Amino acid sequence: MSNLTNIVIYLAIIIIAIALILNLIRFLKGPTLIDKVIAFDALTIGSLAIIGIIAVLANRMIYLDVAIVYALLSFIGIIVIAKYLFKGF
Repeated sequence: MSNLTNIVIYLAIIIIAIALILNLIRFLKGPTLIDKVIAFDALTIGSLAIIGIIAVLANRMIYLDVAIVYALLSFIGIIVIAKYLFKGF
């Protein structure tokens, strides 16, 4: 990879890390349960981005399979929580 590509990748890691920290704060301080669920979903998306960047840096595409499974499980979990919050079981 070129030098510019590495700079962009590391800059993306820093930006995503800042976003993860801010989302973690919202998750811990969230005044309502819905705020916490949304922050948890944003944490999941940020961690998926980190997994994708690690896959590119390590040149191991198996990590992308892990990210896909993680995304599917997270999506199902968020749907279950949303159904519980708005309708109940």
